[in-house]
Amino acid sequence: MLTDRQLQILQVIVDDFVTSAQPVGSRQISKKKGINYSPATIRNEMADLEELGYLEKTHVSSGRIPSEKGYRYYVDHLLQPTNISVGEINLIQSIFENQIIEIEQVIRESANILSELTSYTAILLGPNVTKHRVKRFQIVPLSKQTAVAIIVTDNGHVESQTITLPEGFDSSNIEKTVNILNERLTGVPLNILQSKLEKETYEVLNQHVYMADSIIRSLMKVASVENDSKIYFGGKTNMLNQPEFHDLNKIRQLMELMERKSQVIALFQPVEQGITIRIGSENNHMAVEDCSVITTAYSVGEEQKGAIAIIGPKRMDYQRVVTILDVMRRGLSRTLSEKLNDGQ
Repeated sequence: MLTDRQLQILQVIVDDFVTSAQPVGSRQISKKKGINYSPATIRNEMADLEELGYLEKTHVSSGRIPSEKGYRYYVDHLLQPTNISVGEINLIQSIFENQIIEIEQVIRESANILSELTSYTAILLGPNVTKHRVKRFQIVPLSKQTAVAIIVTDNGHVESQTITLPEGFDSSNIEKTVNILNERLTGVPLNILQSKLEKETYEVLNQHVYMADSIIRSLMKVASVENDSKIYFGGKTNMLNQPEFHDLNKIRQLMELMERKSQVIALFQPVEQGITIRIGSENNHMAVEDCSVITTAYSVGEEQKGAIAIIGPKRMDYQRVVTILDVMRRGLSRTLSEKLNDGQ
């Protein structure tokens, strides 16, 4: 059990190190407002905190820095959400006030704003789109030989792909195809769309549409949706600006991890509705052993859920990030649920 004096000193060291990235010394602490202890007393307490595993001593200074255990104690017992400025709140709110059509655009912009406000890397995990249901099909001609096939879902998700049109496939054939697709496949979940398209729609298209075989093959590719969630990054290279990441090997490991979708998704697990903070080795991955990962969940309607992660150094401004994440989580959940209802 830490004494009140040790708690006060630990908090000052964490707060100062977060700001400066420099080891904190006893004289520096003694000059802080509200600290009424001599440098000698503070040195003794710092030595005790180091012995208890809450602080570490660097080789280049007589000052101390927080250990992973010290950060964990700070997060669990000393962390207090801070206020963010009106301008920052307005910046977040601007995403939700903008009349953006697609849910994915809201999520993508949220990732960019989070990275801008925190100076860390933001990752948003979208809801699993295979649970979405088809709202409508469109085929938009680009030339006599090509067109864009579009699937819009009930959640505002859009799948699109350029397809090749058979020779002689005119506008009347396009209209017939779209009408049949919308009549037969509206309301079908994306995870069974290929099967429905192949088994139940093929015969009808074959009866009424010229060169149906060719069109079906193209549409099957559009209907092939990955059976997991999309990932949106903001500030992917922001970590390069942190003093802890001047080691090229650390940078390479982190960048490689971000290129592997399954490993990125693993950073979110488990995702709770509140705020979860994992520090260093708690992330169970070498590439982020010098990082903290803060995650939370947001909702899209009653059944679907997405997630947000902020990756920064262990010397992260936890108070600020937790506050920003909470504002973003609530705004994102409200806005996306409203857009879902508007689309139904």
